Amino acid sequence: MTATESVITLERLNESHIEGIAALYHEPVIARQTLQMPFPSTETWRNRLVSDNERVVQLVALHQGTVIGSITLEQFPRIRRSHAGSFGMGVAQAWQGKGVGSQLMAAALDIADNWMNLRRVELSVYTDNEAAIALYRKFGFETEGVFRDYAVRDGVFVDTLSMARLRSMPKSS
Repeated sequence: MTATESVITLERLNESHIEGIAALYHEPVIARQTLQMPFPSTETWRNRLVSDNERVVQLVALHQGTVIGSITLEQFPRIRRSHAGSFGMGVAQAWQGKGVGSQLMAAALDIADNWMNLRRVELSVYTDNEAAIALYRKFGFETEGVFRDYAVRDGVFVDTLSMARLRSMPKSS
């Protein structure tokens, strides 16, 4: 990193980030690659993201105090699925390809592995989102299947990949 580059910091989502998170998902490129509706209100995000549920970990990536990315990791609440969780994330278009997604993924997977003891982390991603698919593969996610006509985007039905990362559990000595 050069002296002119600023450090990207990660923080747990809190009330001070709500306007920034709404602005992040307001970006048409971001909304297009997620299941979010365009033009989200700040109040929608306030209601959706502020939670005291310890099974939900919400992180934001910040550059000079501005939200430039987010990830939400959620452990499944059903007892027989409590070994698994899923996540969703978004990175501002101007920051894509600059390591922000990798920082968010590494932090979320550290929590999944070392604090939540998740064996399985799942996600779905549009089949044409090559950059995201490459990021997920870099972190050990494998394609498990295709959901055909999964969601409407730009007025047409599009497919998604079902991907998961299974963690090897340490053996007791």
